[in-house]
Amino acid sequence: MEWNYYNTFIAVSPDCSAEYGQVPQDKKSGRTKPSLEYELASQPYAYTQKELMFEVHARHKGISEGELAERKADLQQAFYAKPTACMRASMLPKKYGWGIHFNGEGKMKLIARESEEYAYFAEGGDREVKVVPGMRSSRKPG
Repeated sequence: MEWNYYNTFIAVSPDCSAEYGQVPQDKKSGRTKPSLEYELASQPYAYTQKELMFEVHARHKGISEGELAERKADLQQAFYAKPTACMRASMLPKKYGWGIHFNGEGKMKLIARESEEYAYFAEGGDREVKVVPGMRSSRKPG
């Protein structure tokens, strides 16, 4: 299974109601996956989808840095062995108004829906970049 996108732009889901990029909030009970994804993906072109998804998993599960350093290979092998939804299914494009650009190295950058950069990619301004929509939250056409 290929875990990373290359030269791809994930546009905001067709049924996303956010008119601009919003920062996902944590809950009183702790960190949420969208807030962790946002925190990590806010570092432009620092992570591939595969790297980000594992890091979000580790932080969401509360795996300590010590345990991660000691058992990273085993933890990664167990994580990657299970089917996992890609960033098209993330709440960032589905609910919070973020597009995601993946460069030629597979590294990702969040791009707010209201920005000129978002319009450039979403409208096919870079012919090298394939544009795909985020997944809908609902099965109903909208």
